[in-house]
Amino acid sequence: MPSDLEGAMETLIMVFHRYAGTEGNSATLSRKELKQLMEMELSSFLKSQKDPAAIDKIMKDLDTNGDGEVNFEEFVSLVVGLSIACEQIYQKQKQTAGQKKP
Repeated sequence: MPSDLEGAMETLIMVFHRYAGTEGNSATLSRKELKQLMEMELSSFLKSQKDPAAIDKIMKDLDTNGDGEVNFEEFVSLVVGLSIACEQIYQKQKQTAGQKKP
């Protein structure tokens, strides 16, 4: 039985490949595939974005090699960045909760 972390890594890989290659290259996400992935898997994050061009900006930031697609390594950088931001929020909430105790 895989550990929680092994399961999380497997899920990350499976989610990427569920969307990659629905059009074109099966090892990368096109802009359309990235948008679908984010709408389905990161909908709360997208709703918090006020900028209607958020997907285009994210695509540009992730596509470090400039090929117009996002490979798995580039995709993981998005997940890492969002995970770091979520962990920082978690720490702030934890601090705030600790300060409220008598």
